[in-house]
Order: sequence, then C-alpha cells, then structure tokens
Amino acid sequence: QVQLVESGGGLVQAGGSQRLACTASGSIFRINTMGWYRQTPGKQREVVAIITSGSSTNYADSVKGRFTISRDNAKNTVYLQMNSLKTEDTAVYYCNAEIFTSASAFSRGSYWGQGTQVTVSS
Repeated sequence: QVQLVESGGGLVQAGGSQRLACTASGSIFRINTMGWYRQTPGKQREVVAIITSGSSTNYADSVKGRFTISRDNAKNTVYLQMNSLKTEDTAVYYCNAEIFTSASAFSRGSYWGQGTQVTVSS
C-alpha cells in the first residue's frame, strides 16, 4: 500500500509565507509526477502546481511568482513554498503523486493525501 501524508498547513496572515510538505511511503518502486491541488467549499479541486520526475514545473496562473514547488526524490517528498499569501489562497491543499509499485506499467496508480487546511487571514 502507498500513503501520502501532508504537513504544514495552518493559519497565516495575508502577505505571509507557509511551506507544505507531502511524503509518500509504502510499496514504492518509482514516483513520476507529483503535484499540489486545492479545494474550497462548493468548488472543484484545482491544480496549483506540478513537478515531473525531471523537476520540470508548471503553475496555475493565480500562484505564479508566489508559490514554488520542489521535490526531494531521496525522501519521496514534495514541497510547496507559498509566499505573499492572499485570502483567496485559503483552501484545503492536497498532494497527489503518480506512483509505480513495481516495474510493471500496470502497477501505476494515482494517490492522494488526506488534505491540509491553509487559512489566510486579512
């Protein structure tokens, strides 16, 4: 089994910074793309940032220049550094990873963390 566990959420003032981390554990052969998503009540989950196994990154327009995604492959961990936070960044943040549990292509799966609440106050 594979698990993703997020940490680092909480309450922060507008203009402040916060760093999220997500660590994958379990039966992992290889991790491909990892990413961060967020969701607010009544809205669909949206992509925030993704990073490939080669560390290429892509960001939602709303966070470009403020958020940075990175990964530590040795630790099976992906990070999201959030700077210049705005009240509209308030959401539950989820990490996602494409993980192979064996050398077989059929072992590929998409896994989600449990989510961590980020609240930005004005």
